[in-house]
Amino acid sequence: MNVQKNNNKDKLAFQKLIAVFGIILFIGKIVAWKLTGSDAVFSDAMESIVNVISAFMGLYSLYLAAKPKDEDHPYGHGKVEFVTSGIEGALIAIAGIMIIYEGINSLITGKILQKLDWGIAIIAATAIVNYLLGYISIKKGKHENSHVLISSGKHLQSDTITTLGVVISLIVVYFTKIYWLDSVVALIFGFYIIVIGYKIIRKSLSGIMDELDPDLLNQIIKVLEENRRTEWIDVHNMKIQQFGANLHIDAHITLPWYYSLRDAHNEMEKMIILLAQNTNRSIEFNFHMDDCKPISCPICQIADCPVREQDFVKRVIWTPENVTCADKHTVG
Repeated sequence: MNVQKNNNKDKLAFQKLIAVFGIILFIGKIVAWKLTGSDAVFSDAMESIVNVISAFMGLYSLYLAAKPKDEDHPYGHGKVEFVTSGIEGALIAIAGIMIIYEGINSLITGKILQKLDWGIAIIAATAIVNYLLGYISIKKGKHENSHVLISSGKHLQSDTITTLGVVISLIVVYFTKIYWLDSVVALIFGFYIIVIGYKIIRKSLSGIMDELDPDLLNQIIKVLEENRRTEWIDVHNMKIQQFGANLHIDAHITLPWYYSLRDAHNEMEKMIILLAQNTNRSIEFNFHMDDCKPISCPICQIADCPVREQDFVKRVIWTPENVTCADKHTVG
């Protein structure tokens, strides 16, 4: 069963906005570099090239992720978001290396900066716009479970940090005329950018390799446990895969063996609808129905079961540890 919640058009529109602003901010930083001659400003402008490339890559990945399933991609194209996010993380790390290189080069060669007042004003303006756009992108990405928007937002905000570092160094140099401080600040934030890039790459790899998301698993199991029906004797062998903003959930549900196929299917659908109503993501379900066995009696809460072979002992609380286990729950 597949429950779709389509918000791809909205994500595409916002990613287009990020791409347009990326070009505008890059032009502004190039102007500031030409006015000041600052290598730190130049490195910040080079990082903005990464922003522009990443924005268009994100736009393309969202376009692919929005495509429907086909014969070659039975689970859809959502995994491309993880790939794009990983490439973006690599580009961020490369930008950090570029900043470090430029900073070291400036320390070695030495430069006298010019028109710092204009440079400060322009770069400060780009920092404000970058941060606001990044904040909105991360907030929107978390709401819509888009790794592309989240990584784009983190990239924009990490760019803001380095840009503020450039602004601070320009202000200090403006008043002190100690030009090498500009390069030192650039080096510090260059290392910071590399760390941000690594974290994004790590997150992307975990998505590509279907690494367990503890928070997501806890959320789903909490919904099941809090809304549990007595007919749902057991749930086990649960697996969750993420395809961009979409989820694929596999699980085994144990139901009374004497249920008709229609009754069992209705109970399964009730569980599916419950999960679909308590998440803002498109979900594809693949539930396997198990018939109960005598070993299920001690945990079965059906009080008027007509075929009970053992007494009820206790209710098993569903947890991430036992719901993901391949074995059926037992007491003892």
